[in-house]
Amino acid sequence: MAATSDPTPAEADAPQPRAGLLPLTVSGVAATAAGLALGALVAQFVGPEYAPVTAIGNRLVDLLPADIVNWGKDTLGQADKPILIVGVAVVALALGAVAGILTRRHRQLAWAVIAPVTVLSLAAAYSAPAASFPLAGAPSAVTIAVAAPLLYGLVERAELRTRADGRPNPVARRSFLAWLGGTTAAAAVGLGTERMIDAAIAAPADEAVTLPAAVASETVPAGAELGIDGLTPYVTPAKDFYRIDTALVVPRVSAEAWTLQINGMVRNPITISYADLVARNLVEHATTLTCVSNVVGGDLAGNAVWLGLPVRELLAEAEPLPGADMVLSRSADGWTAGTPLEALTDPGREALLAVGMNGAPLPREHGYPVRMVVPGLYGYVSATKWVVELKLTTFAADEGYWTPLGWAARGPIKLASRIDVPRAAGGAPTAGDVVVAGVAWAQHTGVAAVEVRVDGGAWQPAELAEAVSADTWRQWHWTWVASPGEHTLECRAQDATGAWQTELVAPPAPDGSSGLHSRTVTVAG
Repeated sequence: MAATSDPTPAEADAPQPRAGLLPLTVSGVAATAAGLALGALVAQFVGPEYAPVTAIGNRLVDLLPADIVNWGKDTLGQADKPILIVGVAVVALALGAVAGILTRRHRQLAWAVIAPVTVLSLAAAYSAPAASFPLAGAPSAVTIAVAAPLLYGLVERAELRTRADGRPNPVARRSFLAWLGGTTAAAAVGLGTERMIDAAIAAPADEAVTLPAAVASETVPAGAELGIDGLTPYVTPAKDFYRIDTALVVPRVSAEAWTLQINGMVRNPITISYADLVARNLVEHATTLTCVSNVVGGDLAGNAVWLGLPVRELLAEAEPLPGADMVLSRSADGWTAGTPLEALTDPGREALLAVGMNGAPLPREHGYPVRMVVPGLYGYVSATKWVVELKLTTFAADEGYWTPLGWAARGPIKLASRIDVPRAAGGAPTAGDVVVAGVAWAQHTGVAAVEVRVDGGAWQPAELAEAVSADTWRQWHWTWVASPGEHTLECRAQDATGAWQTELVAPPAPDGSSGLHSRTVTVAG
């Protein structure tokens, strides 16, 4: 076999063949991934909301039609934010692939993709609430400064992988693979470091604040917890508490820098710091919160013991003007909720500016350092996390975030009940005595009774756990003498006014779901 000779000078100077689509596509994806990862890393130091993927995702939430936003809220629940973030990242990587492919025709054609995406990312970052100039654009600038040179470096080496005469060029191939490996490693290290920094920053918010003791502590009696395996616990641990909000990244608000402004239709505008807030007489109160997106039998509800200052105390000092009937609360990330003023000034309702949850400072994702908790109202009109402003206004003049999207302006929580056990995943129960158990809630009214029926038969009374207050759910249980076969269990609750839970089926929009929860159970012989 004849030995392979090196190319002649004429061959070396000849035009090189174009690289294949696969290496160009891979180059575009790898360079974009590295740019995005390092941009996100820089965002950890100037504001995580300015990372290109996050900034674009936030603007999409603001610009999407109401039907799509509501569909995401109802259908995806707590998965909506991760899905949106992944979706934006996938589109960004796909555009990177397109940029790489365009270099096959002309190297500079890649800018037809790079330039618009860069402008979009910068515009999204600078349109964030209280965006700081020029720092807000730093992550986008780093992304393009990293991705573009890497893309062209990879493409150049991809084009040299084959000589002019069609023979492979081992040196250039190794150089391409080394660049590709280095670019991929940069993306992985950048993303991993960004995640580590975010986790490290999250920890002090949960652990470094010492909470004052409550002056009026509400003791949870032992009888409130039935201790039935599989039954939702009376107190929901913070790690298991549902989270529904529009923040794609959790806002970082330090207790030292936090202030709350009370303004609008008041005689005495107030600004209060965190230190001033916790120095007051805080109270502890157990309250069940529910999301308006919760479907019948859903798990977007949780009960916690909250520590905070009654909102009515600060509102009394601010002295609302005649005609005010709504408080528009604003989050650090710009989200708003419209709460009836009467719910916040009612002396019989512990609406709190909460700083603690289940005996610990609020976790970042649940509103650290301060959030609102209002018994009896769905979260979209009351439970503002990272709250920084209370504006006294009217329902005629202002709207919270969700009201223009078709949701009701007020949002009182509907009477509901849920079957937790037996569960389908727990295996088929055996014929005989079977425990049926669940929770029921009628926040700020109270649950008086729960009944269960089997296969559409007569309603049977369940036994209720001890009541703590009208603002929390109650556990219940009933012993069913089950026969073999498939059966349908249903439950309903009665509130303290004597009203029974309606059987009328309604979706979550516009003011909360209704209907009876049912569970089909197969009983073994």
